[in-house]
Amino acid sequence: MSAPDTIEADAVPRIARGHRMQFEPAQDCHVLLYPEGMITLNPSAAEILQRCDGQASVAAICDALSKEFGGADLTDDVHEFLHLAASHGWVVLPG
Repeated sequence: MSAPDTIEADAVPRIARGHRMQFEPAQDCHVLLYPEGMITLNPSAAEILQRCDGQASVAAICDALSKEFGGADLTDDVHEFLHLAASHGWVVLPG
């Protein structure tokens, strides 16, 4: 899978088909399940992926996280994670 070179602010990410995020009590964390395996998510990744619902833009996700975390500018972190997630095929960034 290849990720776009630039994550556009108006892109609307969604978790890729065949992937599902859930909380795994045995590991006390969120995981991303897919047919070939499972990815254990750190809290930051889980916060971002929970918002990749196919309705919120990248800019809206950044704004929501900023509000939730005291006004911190998390844009670079969100873009970096989405680039990684797209390159692994975990998320789709239509457009």
